[in-house]
Amino acid sequence: MSGCVSTVLDVADKANQPINASLVSDMSRRKMTPADPILVRIFKDESELEIWKRDRTGRYALLKTFPMCRWSGKLGPKTRNGDRQAPEGFYTVSAGMLNPNSQYYLSFNLGYPNKLENALGYSGEALMVHGACSSSGCFALTDAGVAEIYTVIREAIRGGQTAFQVQAFPFRMTPENMAKNRNDPNYSFWTNLKQGYDNFEVTGRPPKVSYCGRRYVFDAEFEGGDPRDPLASCPPLLNSENGAVAARDDADARKTEALLASGTALEAHAYSDGGMHPSFRKLLQSRGAAALAKKTSLDDVPISRPEAALADPHRPGE
Repeated sequence: MSGCVSTVLDVADKANQPINASLVSDMSRRKMTPADPILVRIFKDESELEIWKRDRTGRYALLKTFPMCRWSGKLGPKTRNGDRQAPEGFYTVSAGMLNPNSQYYLSFNLGYPNKLENALGYSGEALMVHGACSSSGCFALTDAGVAEIYTVIREAIRGGQTAFQVQAFPFRMTPENMAKNRNDPNYSFWTNLKQGYDNFEVTGRPPKVSYCGRRYVFDAEFEGGDPRDPLASCPPLLNSENGAVAARDDADARKTEALLASGTALEAHAYSDGGMHPSFRKLLQSRGAAALAKKTSLDDVPISRPEAALADPHRPGE
């Protein structure tokens, strides 16, 4: 237990360290400030986490991409406690969900289950983004990685952002990846997630997320206000769909169908138990689990299921 317990002084040091100077310089070049709002995107298949930040134009731009050391389960949503699945969906993280006293260095809670997942009867709790390289439903970024992410989040909250959006996807929602996974039982769910993905890609702004008809609905205004029951049919809309977003959806759908019709070999990847960014897999292969644990955690937190991380000779994009 001693390795998981920090003194008050240690906690204060971890949670209040300054933003990396090079990252501050990157913000300045991109016409951002540390106080500007943020958004987080997570991609399982690529094992990457992105930090986006609002710039002077009012749009969000990519600030930095972090390699993810470990996530568990397979592609697809989390539906029950103990399934080892890392969540997929749209989440809202407030200041109170940051944990400076995490047993995995620093962390923040994703807020799973969200309103839709709760209505669908999904179960689970304390699904986090945290340090080290161990996961049983969380996203592990290493102590150094989560420390840098934490500082960016902290400064955005101090700057007045009361909560930030996290978008967690199975993969980058490209026509190629949609075609590869066309026969997956989660395909309909992923098509719904892609609507939110496309919305952000086109508008450069976090979409307003609503829930009705057992799905996510984005940037919609409804008669009578936001629906209260995520399982009920959606009320009539007061606004029309964003034309640019609809055009993106249609174009990608046509590309997906063309890829499928071409007969090109497109094979989805099947995970034994979660993934690991290639940069960490290379270290695991060459130096072993104990050495990787030392590199990714100040407390030498063991790598979760290293044999599963090495079982799949997977390179994102193939």
